[in-house]
Amino acid sequence: MHFISQELEDYIEQHSEKEPLSLAALNKETYQKILLPRMLSGHFQGRVLSMLAKLIRPMHILEIGTYTGYSALCLCEGMQENGTLHTIDIKEELVDFQRKHFDKSPWGTQIFQYLGEAVDIIPTLDLKFDLVFIDADKENYLNYFELIVPIMNKGGIILSDNVLWSGKVLEPLNPKDLSTKVLLEYNQLLANDSRVETVLLPIRDGLTVSRVL
Repeated sequence: MHFISQELEDYIEQHSEKEPLSLAALNKETYQKILLPRMLSGHFQGRVLSMLAKLIRPMHILEIGTYTGYSALCLCEGMQENGTLHTIDIKEELVDFQRKHFDKSPWGTQIFQYLGEAVDIIPTLDLKFDLVFIDADKENYLNYFELIVPIMNKGGIILSDNVLWSGKVLEPLNPKDLSTKVLLEYNQLLANDSRVETVLLPIRDGLTVSRVL
């Protein structure tokens, strides 16, 4: 996941916006209590998500893959005053953990949690979104994209995480590695699909920014 030295990553964090204390507490609790804590966006990527959301000023945000809620709270920092964030995850054991931290934030009543498969839930959402963050099972990235594009406002932004997949996108493909296979197809789709314009940023494990045309 790390493509530059730890020293350079530390320098980048030191010269970026500071991590809010509430998110630092969420970060710490995730590492103390939850499996696979490296899935959490963390300080630098969180500040990138916050900055992008502040530039976009979305009214409605969709997040696919909640984990412990860190990225959701980062995105909420740029949400319009009466906006909403809708976040989907399959892990029932994390729902109460997420809600605890959501309710501590200024946006508790504006964050809506959905438990289940995103491919089933997305078609039930009767909203147009200005910002979408995809950070769930890689095998469904192509499916998520096709479900999302029709419910995006023109000029809306789709953020896709982990698109460099620890550098596996450059390695010979293992036929049994479905996640890498789909990500290769997904990256190719975003680069060529006439419905979006895309830039892939080498942030953490790769973050794609796609603007809906």
